[in-house]
Amino acid sequence: MFGPMRSLIAASFIAFPAAAGPDPASVLRTLQSTVELHDVALSRDGARVGWVEQVQTPDGPSPDESIVQVLDRTTPSATPVRLTAGKDGKAHDEHDLDFSPDGRSLAFLSDAAQPHQLQLYVADLGNATVRQLTQVSGHLSKPRFRPDGREIAVLFIEGGADEQGPLKPAARRTGVVDEQVKEQRLALVPADGSAPLRAVSPPDLFLYEYDWRPDGGAVAATGAHGSGDDNWWIAKLFSIDTHTGAARVVHSPSLQICEPTFSPDGSRIAFIEGLMSDAGANGGDIFVVPGDGSSKPRNLTAGLRGTPATLRWLKPGEILLGLQIEGTSAFASVPVAGGKPTILWRGAENVHVEWSVGGSFSGDGNVSAAVRESFDRAPEVIAGALGTWQPVTQRNAALRPVAGAARSLRWKSDAFDVQGWLLTPGEPPALGTKAPMVVIVHGGPASAVRPSWSQMALLLASQGYYVLMPNPRGSFGGGEAFTRANVKDFGYGDLRDIVRGVDAAVRVAPVDPKRVGIYGHSYGGYMTMWAVTRTHRFAAAVASAGIADWQSYYGQNRIDQWMLPYFGKSVYEDPQVYARSSPITFIRNVRTPTLVLHGERDAEVPLPQGYEFWHALKALGVETQLVVYEDEGHRIQRPDHVRDRVERIVGWFDSHLKAAPVQPPR
Repeated sequence: MFGPMRSLIAASFIAFPAAAGPDPASVLRTLQSTVELHDVALSRDGARVGWVEQVQTPDGPSPDESIVQVLDRTTPSATPVRLTAGKDGKAHDEHDLDFSPDGRSLAFLSDAAQPHQLQLYVADLGNATVRQLTQVSGHLSKPRFRPDGREIAVLFIEGGADEQGPLKPAARRTGVVDEQVKEQRLALVPADGSAPLRAVSPPDLFLYEYDWRPDGGAVAATGAHGSGDDNWWIAKLFSIDTHTGAARVVHSPSLQICEPTFSPDGSRIAFIEGLMSDAGANGGDIFVVPGDGSSKPRNLTAGLRGTPATLRWLKPGEILLGLQIEGTSAFASVPVAGGKPTILWRGAENVHVEWSVGGSFSGDGNVSAAVRESFDRAPEVIAGALGTWQPVTQRNAALRPVAGAARSLRWKSDAFDVQGWLLTPGEPPALGTKAPMVVIVHGGPASAVRPSWSQMALLLASQGYYVLMPNPRGSFGGGEAFTRANVKDFGYGDLRDIVRGVDAAVRVAPVDPKRVGIYGHSYGGYMTMWAVTRTHRFAAAVASAGIADWQSYYGQNRIDQWMLPYFGKSVYEDPQVYARSSPITFIRNVRTPTLVLHGERDAEVPLPQGYEFWHALKALGVETQLVVYEDEGHRIQRPDHVRDRVERIVGWFDSHLKAAPVQPPR
């Protein structure tokens, strides 16, 4: 049934009125020309920096082609050197960088030998020769040199080359459906290629992250038994002997855990524990535990008004951490013996450091490398002393801001101080007039908006909209208590925070309160669906990958473990706590025109959720449209789909917010 329906829905396109300001298609082309930079790594001596660039196509960055670049920072006027495993001169999928301890070699993954099958390679940086170390069938990730440089560790799923994670299109299930678990194990490969890859960790344990003990005799790792995608939320901290493969539980957290890191002497392990809704979106408090688990962990950042997201144990008595503070990026140091963290740098921008793989700090901590971006600055690689970085790349230097100035807003909501960003239109409204505004609700909810070269926000601002991006309760950046403030309260307190943010924006900017729209993806899509069932404040809405019914969603999605910390019990034990936060429970209140967008093979938020909401609105006579993107997962990736999606969002808001400023009927 999905084939004919998909074609019909995706083909229907509303004719939208002409938009004020620059042509949205040309602005989108400008934004899509941004070169994506990631996987930044720094040699231990700080002399070399490496990074990955996605290959540009006419429609934007290619999802499957990337190149590795390395720059020698010690040579004046040096230019980056491209490293590749390919022999054909073509670009391949190459990423996951790690410098050897002596800085003379670089490990990376590439599918040059066979498309979509990554293998491990090592490049000699002296002569730029590249050697293939593995010939496996399976999925490889996170290569890390052993501290003495003799071996390289890598995470390996045997026979799982197609394992893509919950953000990618889900595998179709037909016939007798039964979960066949493929575990991700720690594997070791001699750095000189003298022996094949050998799996080390237990075959029934799925590992997510790891860090070498300084003597190379063990790794600290997060892991869980069973499904990798689903069980990240119940992972434990393990110590795994790299000789015998024996795994010992060091700590069983009450919430989520990430960033395991050994102390310089190997006696202790630091990690982050807290409420996290998405694997890879890290946040919580910093804890330290003895490496043998002989005593309980100590919380080093309890009560901190901010959210640690990354950490690096550089000195025996001090841990360096990256954190979010009310919508900004920051770095701080915290004494291991106890005491308040010291803020070393804080800025209204997004400085993204790759810490868990490869490492973006020199061995002494004096040099760091990162990707830096903001609302008015496209991403570039930077390196240098913390806070005084110098540009390494100028790949996006020709791009100019398409939006106006951004300001940080703060407002009171119940007992909380809430922060958000208000982006000004590229062409502010004429004096004495007011402009429409779109509220963008971030995903998560355990996440936060920081200043970044965000395509959707910038595109809307270029078209004459104010754009409000709130960080309501449940977000990172306000401390662990703030992140946990929406537990068993989804949609209630967080919606109050958002609506009061709209009030705050109207007070400080010429925003027409009758022409306010709301948009979000994932948790933001849920909040959009929820908002239109609880208030008529919004004149138009776009819900992308939204959750309409928490009760049915529990049995449909493939990562239901994430819900238990938020709802307290399973849906089978306490269905009412799920029903009270479900948009479908209050669907008869909707009057707001709502566009619904969804990936056909979304595993995190399955398509039936979008279909159910759209079907209900149609049955109730509310203006709506459903667009399903063929073969897409939770993250829409195909360039033509990205373009279509963005144009539809802008067109929907243009047709409802730039016409007569009329509220939906009550």
